[in-house]
Amino acid sequence: MMKGVFIILDGLGDLPHKMLEDMTPLEAAQTPNLDFLASRGQLGYVHTVKPGFVPESDEAIVSLFGNELISSTRGQLEAIGSNLKLTRGDLAFRVNFGTIDSLEKGNILDRRAGRTLTNSEANQLAKSLNKIKMPCKFVFKPTIQHRASLVFRGGFSDNVSGNDSTYMDGMDLISNRIVKCKALDEEENSQYTANIVNEFLEKAFSILNTHPVNVERVRRGLLPANFLLIRGAGIEPPKLKQYKNWVSASYMPLEIGFSNACGMKNYSFDYPELTGIDAYENLWKGLRKACKHSVNVIKKNLKRADYAYIHIKETDLPGHDNKPIEKKLMIEYIDITLFKYLRGIAPQNKIKVLVTGDHSTPCKLKGHSADPVPVLFYNCGKVPVAKKFCERECRKGELGEIMGPEILKKVGFVK
Repeated sequence: MMKGVFIILDGLGDLPHKMLEDMTPLEAAQTPNLDFLASRGQLGYVHTVKPGFVPESDEAIVSLFGNELISSTRGQLEAIGSNLKLTRGDLAFRVNFGTIDSLEKGNILDRRAGRTLTNSEANQLAKSLNKIKMPCKFVFKPTIQHRASLVFRGGFSDNVSGNDSTYMDGMDLISNRIVKCKALDEEENSQYTANIVNEFLEKAFSILNTHPVNVERVRRGLLPANFLLIRGAGIEPPKLKQYKNWVSASYMPLEIGFSNACGMKNYSFDYPELTGIDAYENLWKGLRKACKHSVNVIKKNLKRADYAYIHIKETDLPGHDNKPIEKKLMIEYIDITLFKYLRGIAPQNKIKVLVTGDHSTPCKLKGHSADPVPVLFYNCGKVPVAKKFCERECRKGELGEIMGPEILKKVGFVK
């Protein structure tokens, strides 16, 4: 029988918001099933990477599963999750289709092309990008909405920066400007790699900026997907702790890649295609499918696996878009679907449930923050004590302050 379920709600942590009467989305949400688990368990809070550090999703997940941050890179994990074959020396990046005003000015108008890039549009743009003439082989693969993976084939260095100042240490996070990729050491190969990447990005802009897809988008009043924002360079295969007695219900490239690299048996599904301009209609379709899929994966493996890793992505997006009500509604939906199911099976089967986020994404900040993330650990307690699963209660919970790499050991999911 399954021993435990580890659920990560992406971007779960938040700050009080005036649209929710100075409550966080988790505080304001009606979550009877999460609160049932909390009332028979323990609460606490986790610094997924380390106190004062603003984690990216890959860093947080890698850390929560007990790994060092140098064990992998975002580019490698997303490429693996995108079913791209990699050999040592292949340089992989995570990519966003974004919008800039021009190469000369370099102002980033939107890092996700307004979240309105359809799957069909992304595929058309990618087809043109893959025809770029370069002195090396490469592959560009769109994945979900504005996301993509980019791999340069050959013996490259990964000691190079990305081109988005948001994800560069020491840069002004409100600058909203593109920057040239730079070598981060004095090695000749690093400089060569940076030059190759910059050449590709300039050629990509020339194609994207005048592409019929983007001309039509501008005509319709939409932001053009005219630039590629890259980050997370990696050439080394991930060296992550193995979790071979686990199953995973991951469906985004990063989490799929991570699960596969960890030796988990991953069950995925095809994310609903974005066909119109309503990104949140698409996200809700994805959320409904993700919750149903997660329940089915747990059901299927109740007697086959020791642990399950469930990652729900959609709760992160309203944080980036300053939509606290949307985030609250998503949390409530997850509660009446996934957590209602767990409430029904966990007590009778003595299944422990661990719930947290990979990082905080406060709506009013429209980005990740260093704030710790609330933690709920249902450990089959029989004497209920009324509790609300939220940031405020978790700050004074019995589990106290936890460091990310210690959480699975603390709750007994690993030795």
